[in-house]
Amino acid sequence: MSVQITVRLPEDAVSFLDQEVERSGQGREAVLSKLLRRAARRQRAERDAAIYATQGEDPDLASFAAWARQNAARVWADLD
Repeated sequence: MSVQITVRLPEDAVSFLDQEVERSGQGREAVLSKLLRRAARRQRAERDAAIYATQGEDPDLASFAAWARQNAARVWADLD
């Protein structure tokens, strides 16, 4: 389900958006959706990192954490 909204953006933000539209060949809606999903993932990752930093490494997840450190770039690229 999608919801239509109206927003005002600064000119530089619209310029960036239009550059991404041109580069990707997708419409504004698709580009904005992708950017918002990416921002939400980043926010969740930052929250998780903060929790991890205060609680330390979970021994049950040590092997996964090692794998994630080695494969982070590939995993993040696959999310787009």
